[in-house]
Amino acid sequence: MSDRNRKAYIQSVLDRADIKINGDRPWDLHIYDERFYTRVIRDGSLGLGESYMDAWWDSPQLDEFFTKVMRAKLYDTQIAKTPGFYLEWLRGKFFNLQSLARSFHVGEHHYDLDNELYQLMLDRRMNYSCAYWKNAQTLDEAQEAKLDLISQKLQLKPGMTLLDIGCGWGALMNYAAENHGVSCVGLTVSKEQKALGEKLGEGLNVEFLLQDYRTFNGQFDRVASIGMFEHVGHKNYQVFMDVVRRCLKDNGLFLLHTIGTNTPNYGEAWLNKYIFPNGMLPSPGQISKAAEGRLVVEDWHNFGQDYDRTFVAYFENFDRNWSMLEGKYGETFYRMWKYFLLSYAGAFRARDLQLWQIVFSKEGILGGYESVR
Repeated sequence: MSDRNRKAYIQSVLDRADIKINGDRPWDLHIYDERFYTRVIRDGSLGLGESYMDAWWDSPQLDEFFTKVMRAKLYDTQIAKTPGFYLEWLRGKFFNLQSLARSFHVGEHHYDLDNELYQLMLDRRMNYSCAYWKNAQTLDEAQEAKLDLISQKLQLKPGMTLLDIGCGWGALMNYAAENHGVSCVGLTVSKEQKALGEKLGEGLNVEFLLQDYRTFNGQFDRVASIGMFEHVGHKNYQVFMDVVRRCLKDNGLFLLHTIGTNTPNYGEAWLNKYIFPNGMLPSPGQISKAAEGRLVVEDWHNFGQDYDRTFVAYFENFDRNWSMLEGKYGETFYRMWKYFLLSYAGAFRARDLQLWQIVFSKEGILGGYESVR
């Protein structure tokens, strides 16, 4: 296939999303290196991301470019179904990429990256999960509202105990201890998160453990997992629910806050290589199947549209503070991180990705559970 034919082929695919090569609209694609066409046809989404990192192309409004790509489901066209795509699918489908032996990989690669980066990008409490923008104007307000929403859904009261599986820097634990008198234990696979989290939670009744959830035992009034289930993997969903059931008191509640997909997904090559090693997003059926016979679904709340705004806020903070990070990371990292944040914003805007908060009990709440929004 000639270069001219490659360009025409890619344009024919982009036409489905109303995207023009070298067009003048904010979501259009601008090509700066003609090798782009060969690379994308050969490597699919991996080639698209890597060529962006190499500055071979750009779009004035990258998030809207991805909104159109996702809304038109271009990832489901033949151009995306490269040999690398099928290899990634087979790896994720048939191998346990999130085994206990591999459980610290994502912590070392992503969450241990640099506390300064996350402090400059996130809100004041260091929430690295979807904010709740219902009545909020700023990222700080929206993340505070998210923590309040979780606290209400878990019906936190003084003297209760809370296990936070994948606690990050301790935002939920600190909020629960400060505002509700709850004593908290958090599990993380990131040394950097544990180190900074212990400083942020100094003086509060919170404890950080550098430990995989599968090796933990204990009994708690409440269990939460906020933005961690995306690293569990479909081979381990039932094991995860077994651990929650084991750690939850008989009358307790469990809140799962997770990104999800509309259909089963077994990993995305670019994200797995550069951002979240061994990442895998669950589908509704996979979550329901894992909970079946283990936990009772009391409430299922989707506010995925709020993650669009959250990721845009992350990027605005990152971009505004880049001068303090540039000497440490360089231009390729900037483009990688921008691609990550704005592609996610676009995917949520397109409703291709969802954000769920699901409340479970062990045996069902007598008299019913009152939903909170």
